[in-house]
Amino acid sequence: MKYEGMIFRPPSEAESLILQVTVGCSYNRCTFCGAYRGKTFRVKRFEEIKEDIDEVSVYPIRRVFLADGDALIIPQKELLQILSYLKEKLKGLERIGIYANAKDILRKDVEELKALRDLGLGIIYLGLESGDPAILKRIKKNATVDQLIRAGKRVKESGILLSVTVILGLGGVEGSQTHAQETGKVLSEMDPDYAGALSLMIVPGTPIEQEIETGRLVLPTPFELIQELETMIENSHMTHCFFAS
Repeated sequence: MKYEGMIFRPPSEAESLILQVTVGCSYNRCTFCGAYRGKTFRVKRFEEIKEDIDEVSVYPIRRVFLADGDALIIPQKELLQILSYLKEKLKGLERIGIYANAKDILRKDVEELKALRDLGLGIIYLGLESGDPAILKRIKKNATVDQLIRAGKRVKESGILLSVTVILGLGGVEGSQTHAQETGKVLSEMDPDYAGALSLMIVPGTPIEQEIETGRLVLPTPFELIQELETMIENSHMTHCFFAS
């Protein structure tokens, strides 16, 4: 397997084969994220991907996760080719997972997503981060609340599992409760299969670190984060969701 740079995957993909089909993130400007800062985005050539799949085809692999940041941006024809080859070569393959952003999802209609599902795409991981429009703008999320909700609903309609992450602490002390309330409401609208509440981790060199250093953003204490999580849960009304934090 040939990897370029640091590789990231969701915790639930710990036992999956990580197949790097893109390098970096096509947007790469969220103020809190330092994961792909050193990478220039590109989609790997199919021949590169094919070689990696051939290399591991002798192993009994059940799950595959497609990295890097927003691999769903790959054009539909090319993505179908990758999934088809995975299905052909990995006989025991049960599920393929992928990161996506809202705009990637909305570029594909429901039928296109269903075509990906039929070739094994079983779960899409979408970062909501916050349901507060002001916070989304401040962190330069590159998606509106409406776009995030529509993207989540489109994934659900296609029959692909939807896993959504939110970030505790993004609103700082001042915006903590509004962040929690609005995020809970948006989670209810999206109604994901899985939701994870992560705590804000400050990555050196990111714009959000500068906000903290200059006092523009004051982080909640651990106890205040628990209160934020409690409010978020109180405002979340999902039908069948595994919520973890």
